[in-house]
Amino acid sequence: MIKLLAAGAVSAIALTTAFAQTSSTTTTTTNPTTAVTSSSSSTSTSTVDGSGTITTYTPGSDYISFRTETSSAPVKYYYTKSTTIVDPEGKTVEWSMLKPDMPVRYTYVKDGDRMVISKITLEKPVSYYEKTTTTTTTTKP
Repeated sequence: MIKLLAAGAVSAIALTTAFAQTSSTTTTTTNPTTAVTSSSSSTSTSTVDGSGTITTYTPGSDYISFRTETSSAPVKYYYTKSTTIVDPEGKTVEWSMLKPDMPVRYTYVKDGDRMVISKITLEKPVSYYEKTTTTTTTTKP
């Protein structure tokens, strides 16, 4: 029974972990007048969406780690200067607002052996994470 559960868990992780798909197209044409053959190719990479909880983010580094819904171990994703962070309403959020244990959705592409994030969307508004501290000072006459 334990072997079946372990095999099922591994299968579930393998099936739910998605990688960007790359497709290549090569077109060859021959000009009948000049008998010159030309070839052109194009490569496209599709994006993949995921969701999870931030486990590690260090300002100045080039990666962020998430614990995905399908994996208990954190997964490292890289980001670039063009990576955007938005709140649930689509408003841009500063990188400084990212904290561990924040639930997020993200979009990434597979670039070689790296997963590069293009967009991070916070699951909850920024105001949910901002804590206000009230200090009361009492002086005696």
